[in-house]
Amino acid sequence: MWRLDEEIAVFDGGGAGGFDMSNLLAQAQAMQDQLMRAQADLESQEVSGSAGGGLVTAVVSGTGELLRLEIGKDVVDPEDTETLADLIVAAVRDASENAKAEAAKAMGPLAGGIPGLGSEGPGGLPGLGSGGPGIGFANPGSATGQPGQNPG
Repeated sequence: MWRLDEEIAVFDGGGAGGFDMSNLLAQAQAMQDQLMRAQADLESQEVSGSAGGGLVTAVVSGTGELLRLEIGKDVVDPEDTETLADLIVAAVRDASENAKAEAAKAMGPLAGGIPGLGSEGPGGLPGLGSGGPGIGFANPGSATGQPGQNPG
């Protein structure tokens, strides 16, 4: 027969194989603090990417926000704006990929979730631990819950 006091013992660390809820909450708070510091650090970083052998350089923040473009005079041809546009897109894409790599490096230690909860994150949420598919918007109409496109 199930008894409330036995169930509480499992969650307060008193039972065999139980876990300490206060320890879990302390770990979650520490992870949140680390995440906030890492995000603040990323916001203040500047990451660059280039195209055309350095003729166009894009500078983005560590969070991917475009901060500025640097365009060499040699690439400006009023008769060929399409090439310039392609170089700008390529430089911004390169900078964004570099920013993603920096973010992954900064967030890497935080991607493992809380120890003792398996490869998924807290509460079994996929993408919050090291084994999930990543955080993203759910794909509406998808039964798998895999990340999809922003619905809004």
